[in-house]
Amino acid sequence: MAKFIRNFAEKAPSMVAAAVTYSKPRLATFWHYAKVELVPPTPAEIPTAIQSVKKIIQSAKTGSFKHLTVKEAVLNGLVATEVWMWFYIGEIIGKRGIVGCDV
Repeated sequence: MAKFIRNFAEKAPSMVAAAVTYSKPRLATFWHYAKVELVPPTPAEIPTAIQSVKKIIQSAKTGSFKHLTVKEAVLNGLVATEVWMWFYIGEIIGKRGIVGCDV
């Protein structure tokens, strides 16, 4: 056991250095995209979002969504699934658990 601890203590600094070297560029990329994608909408973007929702509702009323290409339909489905999953993640965080609420 002492040999294991000694070997671990000798190798730990190099393993930590390797982990830091490996993680730095990936974290930089993550932060770059997080700063762009995870910001709330600006007041200038809200009217655009409202128009987009109105366009979706109009598309549902007139049936023009039936004329989407498969690629567009799959992309719309993926976006809807992402929004749905973020809603559930928020619910889980709010409940502080996956199952049920403390009532």
